[in-house]
Amino acid sequence: MKLANQQGFSLIELLIVVVIVGILAAIAIPNLLASRRAANEASALSALRTIHSCEVTYFSTVGNGDYTDLPTLALHTLTDNILGTGTKSGYGYVVNPTGVGVRPSLFYSTAVPTSPGGLAQTGTRRFGMTEDGTLHGMPRHSLPTRVMLTCGMHQHSPTKLSATNFRLQILLLTRKLRACIFCRTCWAA
Repeated sequence: MKLANQQGFSLIELLIVVVIVGILAAIAIPNLLASRRAANEASALSALRTIHSCEVTYFSTVGNGDYTDLPTLALHTLTDNILGTGTKSGYGYVVNPTGVGVRPSLFYSTAVPTSPGGLAQTGTRRFGMTEDGTLHGMPRHSLPTRVMLTCGMHQHSPTKLSATNFRLQILLLTRKLRACIFCRTCWAA
């Protein structure tokens, strides 16, 4: 028996629509997340270049030959307040200058993803820059779990890789670090 005023969709029609939407979502969502990670990484590179420009300006003007940290750059309005907090676009930023009056005056800055894994992953690579303006990048999946950090004068035991050790590794690779964090004698030299 057929009713004369049938309205709406049948169950099979609704299931077909749900399956099609599910297939489209399965294709689109990973691409969307990948493009967001790529945009975050591009923003991190741009932020490191901005930090470098701010450090050079500070060095030449207010710093009198010394570099400074990120909050001080924001205080002197050399960088924006968002970057001055240390996090922007899914990356955390740290600037480590040498002490005031230490010559030669050096600094290095790093950008590390705030969420390195899972669906909320904000980036897959870490970046670093020294005062010479050269960008260094390291993919997360290629990071060793143990590294040998050495200053060239002393041997140190392998340590677990952390964000600090990554920063040291950048400096050691660029040969900008003539001292290591492990011995006080290196810093005195």
